[in-house]
Parts: sequence; C-alpha cells; structure tokens
Amino acid sequence: SCGARTQVLVSSVGEDRAILLGFAMIAFSALMFFVVGLTASLNLLCRLSSSGWDDGKASCVLQKSEILEEWVDCRGVSTVPCLKATVTVYFNGSSEEAVLHFDDESCFYMPKCQMDRKALQEQVQKVSNSLDSRLRRNTTCFTDQTRHPNHVILDRKYTLKRVLSALLWPCLLLGGGALLVGLVKLTQYLARLSAEVSQRLSRSVTLVEFL
Repeated sequence: SCGARTQVLVSSVGEDRAILLGFAMIAFSALMFFVVGLTASLNLLCRLSSSGWDDGKASCVLQKSEILEEWVDCRGVSTVPCLKATVTVYFNGSSEEAVLHFDDESCFYMPKCQMDRKALQEQVQKVSNSLDSRLRRNTTCFTDQTRHPNHVILDRKYTLKRVLSALLWPCLLLGGGALLVGLVKLTQYLARLSAEVSQRLSRSVTLVEFL
C-alpha cells in the first residue's frame, strides 16, 4: 500500500543517514589515530631515547625560586621571563642540590608568548610566590643521573599512560561508528528476514485456504 511504501522509504532514508554517520565517525577516528597517535608515539619514543628520566622517583625538597634577569626566547616571537627552582634531591641514600624543571622544558615555568611585559612579569611572580609557599616541603620528582646530572623534573610530559589516554577518544569514536553501522546492518537483515518469513506464512495460509 501507499502508507507501507512511504514508511519503508522513510526507514530507508533514516538507515542510510545512520550508516553515513557511522562511516564518518570511523573516518574521523582514523584521522585522529593518525594525527594523535603518530604525534604522541613519536614524542614518547623521542623522550624515552633522549631524555627518559628513567632512574626513578626521588624525594625533592624545594630550597628557593628565582626569576632570572635574562629573559629567554619564546618561539622566535618574543622573550619571556624564566623561573628557576632549586631543590635538594634525596636519591639512593645520598643528597645533592639540583635544578627543578616542571617537565622537559628548560625553565621550571615560562609564561605563554605575548608582548605585554607587565603581564608576563605578573604571571611569573604569581607562580614564584606559589613556590615560595612550598619551601622546605617534600615532593616527588624524577631524576636521570647519567644524562641530566644535577637536574630533576616534577612531571614527565610524555608517558605511556598519557599516550594511551590520548588514544582513548579515537578508540571510542571508532567503536561507536562501527557499532552504529553494525546495528543498522543488523536491523536491515532482521527486516528482510521478517519480510521473508511473513511471505512464507502468507503463502502457507493461502495454500491451506485453497485446500
């Protein structure tokens, strides 16, 4: 009938859109895998090979922080102040003074590149005051006596856990797209199977009535 045809047409259009959406999600997840996965993996391998900080965790006690008079280059755009932090490191039963870095950057803290020198100074001073409030407190840091003697970092920027976390969303998007396409295909298969069963039952009923 006309109503049945209209319903089938609407269902077909809706299913086609759902399949297109599913394939779009899969394609976008593949792009995210390529960009995020390649970038994060290469950075992780680079850090592990050149500056792994793999000696292990150490105990650091913050001694002082100072804003260096000489500003450092910021991506060739401008110069920014550099905040230096000094700590006492306790590792394997020995202690020594070392420079503390927040991650793999040269300074403990560098503000984002901008031209307003007053704003830059205020940002660095705010972080410096925050560090000063933590003087003489123990904190966990990472050391690498072979490659970076007298230097420790507070946090490793690229770790296996962070790489896996970065790949979580592409995985979810890929799974969602594949699930959507699979459900639509399953719905179409069940619809065709139901139609075939209905036709067989209709023929059987007709044959019984004829007999």
